[in-house]
Amino acid sequence: MELRHLLYFQAVAEELNYRKAAERLYISQPGLSRQIKQLEELLGVQLFERDKKHVELTVAGVYFKDEVDFVINHLESAKNQLKLINSGKVGELRIGFLGSASNRVLPDLLTKLNSDQPLITTSLEELSNSAQVEMIQKDKLDMGFVRLASVPDDLVMKPVLRDSFSLVVPESHPIPVQDFKSISQFRDDSFILFSSDYSNYYYEQILSICKDSGFSPKIRHKSVHALTIFRLVENGLGVAIVPTSLKEGYDLKVRFMEIPGIAQFTELSVIWKPKNRNPALIKVLPLL
Repeated sequence: MELRHLLYFQAVAEELNYRKAAERLYISQPGLSRQIKQLEELLGVQLFERDKKHVELTVAGVYFKDEVDFVINHLESAKNQLKLINSGKVGELRIGFLGSASNRVLPDLLTKLNSDQPLITTSLEELSNSAQVEMIQKDKLDMGFVRLASVPDDLVMKPVLRDSFSLVVPESHPIPVQDFKSISQFRDDSFILFSSDYSNYYYEQILSICKDSGFSPKIRHKSVHALTIFRLVENGLGVAIVPTSLKEGYDLKVRFMEIPGIAQFTELSVIWKPKNRNPALIKVLPLL
């Protein structure tokens, strides 16, 4: 088996179309078909179910695709690390994060990193919780900042920030900070929430805050981006419940009011895979 077999398989598995995969690889379609057949013979399994109209992965093919994605990504990562090492750098740390990490936690870490490990470069990408978990498992990311109750057994999770919740209202809202006693005072308002795609666990926490105050929120809008939520609040389209730390870094016509007397809190955690062999990750973990 050669690397080209894996690259050809990956293209067909992603396109599920031999013609498109062949065009992407700049080879002939019959030649690609021969390479896939050869790979199946080498492995002793059928990787694709195919007829004149459809191409689908078999159960074995689905499993093999995950493994091939991991191998090819690891090789690409190793190539990039070699370039950095050759230029005098220790390597690159690939970090995923939720938007709420960019206000305090991530800048603090990068400041420490620049001071203690100036030869490490970083690549930053804002992603959902689920995308970060998947990419760390596949070695496409080295570290992530998430809001989750738990992670798969092959990952480690360490809380880095415990935060309260605040209500965000337009500056013109008739209830001032000094009169804010309970979230139930806003039961008749429309709510703008972080989508459950951002974090289902976080979404359920927000609903429980309202439930404990005796009402179900009238949810009118959802988003995965804090700035979008704040803009909607600013324009009078509703109120929102967010981590209190999100009040930093925005200059908008909204008021943040910390919610009093609730049991709920939110934690931002860092996650990584112990089996990740990136030397940059090993050097950064003590800074956490």
